[in-house]
Amino acid sequence: MSGPAVEDPSAQCADATARLLIAAAFTAIRDRYVEARHQIAAAIIDADRRIHLGLHVDAMVGRAAVCAEAGALSAARLATSAPLIALAAVRYPKPTETCGARIVPPCGLCRELLLDHAPELRAAIYDGARVGLTPLAGLLPHKYVGTKWPAEPLRP
Repeated sequence: MSGPAVEDPSAQCADATARLLIAAAFTAIRDRYVEARHQIAAAIIDADRRIHLGLHVDAMVGRAAVCAEAGALSAARLATSAPLIALAAVRYPKPTETCGARIVPPCGLCRELLLDHAPELRAAIYDGARVGLTPLAGLLPHKYVGTKWPAEPLRP
């Protein structure tokens, strides 16, 4: 990859788990970034402290795109049935952007998906002042609860 070096945003984080996840996601997207194809990577840590990565896969038809968080969830579930503890996603800057890599929250669709499979999951969030892990359920206060399988009540 050419161009100026992009700083790892994990340096902003005091929480050890968040820092580990952000660094893993940053490294994945730094190494795999392709403009208009791969812009975000996500990392999920399970209860056994294993990290599972996912890569955003864009498509010409937007609906066909796959979010990095969905990829990380799929990778985690292929590897283990251990509870999933926390997630971080990092967006890499386009060559035309002057901002650096940044921590991004899961989109609404990913929030729904992640909470279906990991109701206690926490997500790395940058609130403008600091980076920390926050319950994902708090970012989706009115989650849809269907009848496909028994669902645990979500705690904000």
